[in-house]
Amino acid sequence: MLSSTTKKYIPYYRVSTQKQGASGLGLEAQQAAVQSFVTSAGHVVGEFVEVESGKKNQRPQLAAAIAAARQHGAVLLIAKLDRLSRNAGFIFALRDSGVEFVCCDMPDANTLTVGLFAVIAQHERETIAKRTKDALAAKKARGAQLGTPANLTPAAIEKSRHVRQANARDNQ
Repeated sequence: MLSSTTKKYIPYYRVSTQKQGASGLGLEAQQAAVQSFVTSAGHVVGEFVEVESGKKNQRPQLAAAIAAARQHGAVLLIAKLDRLSRNAGFIFALRDSGVEFVCCDMPDANTLTVGLFAVIAQHERETIAKRTKDALAAKKARGAQLGTPANLTPAAIEKSRHVRQANARDNQ
């Protein structure tokens, strides 16, 4: 039987790519972190999984997790801060939204530490993007052709068009 002081948690798990989602490894690591965090003093009342880039702030499963946390008076639980977002503004907006959230890797974090780590995560994202652009520019300067020519076939272009149209319909 659960007491009235038992904390309720809504875990949110995110991986960036379909390949990571299909392998399950990134999700399993996050789920293990959440399970070791949630003790007999708490219980999970729902969980949400998303396969989406951390660059995108429009994430339906995260919105649903936040709504569920509000509905149940639960704490939004994230395995690691960088699984939530690498955008400091996004993390600050969540912090200011009135929904309590905790990161398993920093359970005692306060406003100051969450702010610092959010800015560091955003800087890391920007640094990774710059290194990638620089490496691709160097490769192109050496004469390499960038991209995947197979993606430029008429069939691939048509498939891409259908996927974009379906995404536009499904995500008004």
